[in-house]
Amino acid sequence: MSNNPTLDLANQFARYTHKNIFLTGKAGTGKTTFLRNLKSSVHKRMAVVAPTGVAAINAGGVTIHSFFQLPFTPHIPDSIISTGGNHRFTKERINLIKSLDMLVIDEISMVRADLLDAIDEVLRKYRNRSKPFGGVQLLMIGDLHQLAPVVKEEDWRLLKDYYDTAYFFGSRALELTNPVRIELTHIYRQTDNVFIDLLNNIRENQITPSVLEALNQRYVPNFKPSEEDGYITLTTHNKSALTINVEKLAGIKANKRSYAAEITGDFPPYSYPTEQLLELKVGAQVMFVKNDPSREKLFYNGKIGQVLRVSDGRITVKCKDDSLEIEVEPVEWRNVKYVLNEQTKEIDEQLIGSFTQFPLKLAWAITIHKSQGLTFEKAIIDANLSFAHGQVYVALSRCKSFEGMVLSSRIGSSSVKTDATVSSYTTETSKNQPSLEQLLVEKHKFQQELLFELFDLGLLKRAMYQLQKVITENAVLLNAGAMDSFRGLLELMHNQLYVVADKFKVQLERMLLQENITVESDEIQERVKKGSTYFFEKLEHSIKPMIEGLEIETDNKAIKKSVSQFSEQLKKEIFIKIKCMSESATAFSAQDYLRTKANADIDFVTKTAAAVPVQSVSVPKSVAHPKLYAELKAWRNGVAAENDVLDYMVLSVKTINELVKELPLTLGHLGKIKGIGKVKLREYGSTILEMIETYCTENDIVPETQPQAMKSEIVKAEKVNTKEVSLKMFQEGKTVFEIAQARGLTTGTIENHLLNYIATGEVSVYALFAAEKIDPILDYIRENIGKTSTEVRGVLGEVYSYSEIRAASKHLLSISE
Repeated sequence: MSNNPTLDLANQFARYTHKNIFLTGKAGTGKTTFLRNLKSSVHKRMAVVAPTGVAAINAGGVTIHSFFQLPFTPHIPDSIISTGGNHRFTKERINLIKSLDMLVIDEISMVRADLLDAIDEVLRKYRNRSKPFGGVQLLMIGDLHQLAPVVKEEDWRLLKDYYDTAYFFGSRALELTNPVRIELTHIYRQTDNVFIDLLNNIRENQITPSVLEALNQRYVPNFKPSEEDGYITLTTHNKSALTINVEKLAGIKANKRSYAAEITGDFPPYSYPTEQLLELKVGAQVMFVKNDPSREKLFYNGKIGQVLRVSDGRITVKCKDDSLEIEVEPVEWRNVKYVLNEQTKEIDEQLIGSFTQFPLKLAWAITIHKSQGLTFEKAIIDANLSFAHGQVYVALSRCKSFEGMVLSSRIGSSSVKTDATVSSYTTETSKNQPSLEQLLVEKHKFQQELLFELFDLGLLKRAMYQLQKVITENAVLLNAGAMDSFRGLLELMHNQLYVVADKFKVQLERMLLQENITVESDEIQERVKKGSTYFFEKLEHSIKPMIEGLEIETDNKAIKKSVSQFSEQLKKEIFIKIKCMSESATAFSAQDYLRTKANADIDFVTKTAAAVPVQSVSVPKSVAHPKLYAELKAWRNGVAAENDVLDYMVLSVKTINELVKELPLTLGHLGKIKGIGKVKLREYGSTILEMIETYCTENDIVPETQPQAMKSEIVKAEKVNTKEVSLKMFQEGKTVFEIAQARGLTTGTIENHLLNYIATGEVSVYALFAAEKIDPILDYIRENIGKTSTEVRGVLGEVYSYSEIRAASKHLLSISE
């Protein structure tokens, strides 16, 4: 395969350009082998994803939905329900996405256009918003004439106004990139040219009467092969395959042996490569479902054989035409996730689960869908009930030879479903294969783009403009001298950076227009070294110290927050530029630049608090209790981030709206809120009630939906100052529980009454709560002044209640006064 020019071209495009690639080809042209070789040798940081669990395991990657945490609902472009907006990735996941150079999508034929656009939205959010897929290179591998994406009728009703086709090439983001399309044509599976031509005719929808007549020569009605022949039946439906296998196994008069798979960690059932409980008998026909990992390579995925002997730890299989018996032992399939190695900044595969079983399954029959990627010496094909585009082609192309194929039903023109949209796209692909000249152009273009990006100060300018806008608009609220020092910084950056960078880029453009001048040329390299050295010196020794020395103070919390946010963004952009200039001061290469930039982005440690403050959470204007809404939403976001799940999986926006509208104060009432099921009630119920109760008490709110008896009691108590009544009863020696029982209120309400008197010194914090709970809170708050109760609880954990945290804050207030 190393002498295949098309494969070599695909390899060059993947390694040395930034062009998105669609690698296609007929069944058996080496697409899977190409991916395996690329993974083991390419220097780019890459992740491999696939649309289904089995495809992901076979490709050595993960599913698209798990990697990008996407819902299984349709993605509507430009919708207010944006895919990226519903995510709250962990810092580790964000760093992983930021470090990607290449995203490989295997079995791309099964990926819908809207799913590809959902990937685009997530990548833009965490990388470069102005570039399709955030600037990540895509390598899409698959054959559109094989299995198509699943599109339910109700889904297409939502999507048809946005997409002309559901196939991946209908993606709006992908259309912006004009991917290079490379078709592999050399077939390694079949060697019979007549059979290859027949397959090509079916693949390309050239179904003439003569083609059907030639294919139907292999129609043998009521064909009954002997067990020794090793035929496997390919059928369209799971039920048919299962029935054949069960009946065949039952017909063997031998003892049945069962082998249970050993499953560790996270390995979901939909990804099982074979049966969890494998039931076999001596004489059973089996198929290998994995390539032999040993040096001998005695079997491959799809090889058919017969069970000769069975024992506890070993199964002996004999394959027709093989002289040797195969002693089969259990093998391991690994489920991995991608993680960013903090030391090397490389993307590592981390084992999260395994499935260990004999690499066998009953093989008198298999579905066409599950046969994709396999090769059979002998197969019986029943495709008369074919219901999906590409099924007949997939089934026929599994066969290694025309003579090894038997049709159990005639193939009619109605059985061969070829999508006209696919035919048009693949025909265009075949006619527009990239040339070596185009490869050279793309290589030079990629290198030049990165070179100009090195000296592009656009992101730095943008951060500076945002900071300038906040400072200028609020100058009267800032400390004296703030504007003067900032103007000095602006002038310095303009004269020493912006003006010089613009002139330098013009010089580079002129040089690169000269004949035979490339990025690797000595003249360009020398100029880049000098330019990088200049900008490194200015950024490191002039600009950076001046920014760090800026003193901008204000009593306005909102302005303070904005200044801090934009200052940190400016520092980050300068940090990244300094690292890139330092690297390029010795030599410039595309690979080194990409690696340095990604590492710098990850290495930058912002001083902004990691926790999301309640004030930063967006709140709709129509909400009746915005402060409570913000606190619930911030808590929800924190729980989601901590557990690496989607926000709505903790609480949906609709549920939060319902909570602030109803203000439930009992578990019974909370359980009636839509979106609060039994599991959420058990996990989060007490926390949610405590937040609502605290809010109501602090703001003297009596929910309209409260039981009438409780409302009347509260109203009656308010006339005599309900807080003072609780204080008096507490001073008389009654416990919080006893006061709550006597007054018909909750313990949380009584605690909130008494918290007010901790601040005045009338109630000791230690009289209400145990020292082992209060002291750790006090220690944390003293070191982290200004944190909200939600932020404190997010750090210390849910073993500490909101009442305890607020009590500790009140105590500090009392002793400071």
